[in-house]
Amino acid sequence: MSASAPELPGALAGLAPLLDQYGYPAVALFVLLDNCGIPAPGQTILVLAAVYAGAGHLSLAAVVAIAFAAAVVGNSLGYLIGSTGGRAFVHRWGRYVALTPARMERADGFFARHGGKVVTVARFVDGLRQTNGIIAGTTEMPWRRFQPFNVLGAALWVGVWSAFGYLAGTNIGTIYRAVVRYQLWLLFGLLAVCALLAVRAVLRRRRGARRRSGPGRGRGQGQGQGRPDAPEPSGTREPAEPPEPPEPPERREPRAPEDPR
Repeated sequence: MSASAPELPGALAGLAPLLDQYGYPAVALFVLLDNCGIPAPGQTILVLAAVYAGAGHLSLAAVVAIAFAAAVVGNSLGYLIGSTGGRAFVHRWGRYVALTPARMERADGFFARHGGKVVTVARFVDGLRQTNGIIAGTTEMPWRRFQPFNVLGAALWVGVWSAFGYLAGTNIGTIYRAVVRYQLWLLFGLLAVCALLAVRAVLRRRRGARRRSGPGRGRGQGQGQGRPDAPEPSGTREPAEPPEPPEPPERREPRAPEDPR
């Protein structure tokens, strides 16, 4: 870097020689790997490239275009990995990592309802950025539904971090450390939201189970409705008719004794 470039914090300073030597190909490679399941400093090198662009060493438009294309392609590769081998991997090895068929079924249902939101925001969270495409493919999220959210998420992620690096300028060190702390809070918030959604789903299943196990439980059951042998509520029963008197037994005439002769 030239003397006019801002002083970089630790992570950015470590990648500076690599970006100095390879430039745009380094941005493309690390962003692609970071989005297809391989832990690579894609987000860090994106910020660093934007800082370079702000210092006049790279073109901001080229950095944004290359990072956006690499993010879309990387996440698409992750989706293909999950859709072609993820399900078989789960069936064979999932029990060793507590990923049972029942939990996989719940994951399928969760992604069917919220997969688009997860794919859109996942790039802002370490761990999810690398795996959301693989999870979407493994849970069989339709490709036509996955791809628009993939593109939207890549555009938001590249736009936010490239603008951050470009505008931070000489304050990049202080701002970068603050953002790292903020990212941890974002992760905690996302985990809290996931926990609330899980609790909500459990409560819904329990309410549904109670309704299915007690059909006919409702208004009037406590009053004996639906049971033929239950007494009717007081005030609604008609007075019973008095029983008819029994008929007197039939009188028989005494028979005359027979003549023994």
